[in-house]
Amino acid sequence: MTRTPSTVADVMTHAVVAVGRDAVFREVTDTLQRWRVSAVPVLTGDGRVIGVVSEADLLNAGDRDGARAAALTAGRMMSVPAVTVHPGSPLNEAARAMARGHLKRLPVVDEEDYLVGIVSRGDLLKVYLEDDRELADRVRFELVATLGPGAGVGTDVRSENGRITLTGELPDTVSAPILERLVGSVPGVVGVELRLAAPA
Repeated sequence: MTRTPSTVADVMTHAVVAVGRDAVFREVTDTLQRWRVSAVPVLTGDGRVIGVVSEADLLNAGDRDGARAAALTAGRMMSVPAVTVHPGSPLNEAARAMARGHLKRLPVVDEEDYLVGIVSRGDLLKVYLEDDRELADRVRFELVATLGPGAGVGTDVRSENGRITLTGELPDTVSAPILERLVGSVPGVVGVELRLAAPA
């Protein structure tokens, strides 16, 4: 069975456009337009992430400082601290960080804050675009791997647009609420419906 993306490292982009803290307003603006991105990480000379400059930061600088904005550097305009994730972070953790900060992308850093990649909303959404049959197979695999070989006996797993429906008999090794949480935690699942009878 093909390994399912479950961490940021599985979906992130390794090649990242970034600027140094001394990059001026025009340089940052040109970088965003050239690479068609809405924000860039700001790095120290040795590659550590110290902030992020977004289109909103540039607009705020232009509105606040007027003609003097052209002389502002990324280090003066950036949002700090940068919201980042680690390569091993679960995808749902990255999604929550984006939702909380209303962000479109997050720099991915190692344990010492060195930039190693970038993850976008689109990267996270790829997980939800897989085939329903593959998703149902993965749910079956997770049930057996977590609850044991008997978990799949008498239980039918179906997926439709990422919504999982379980019908048949509730495995006697787990309660319905725990089963629902287990299935809901599988990457790609957007909803769970249980139509299971208690074992006789």
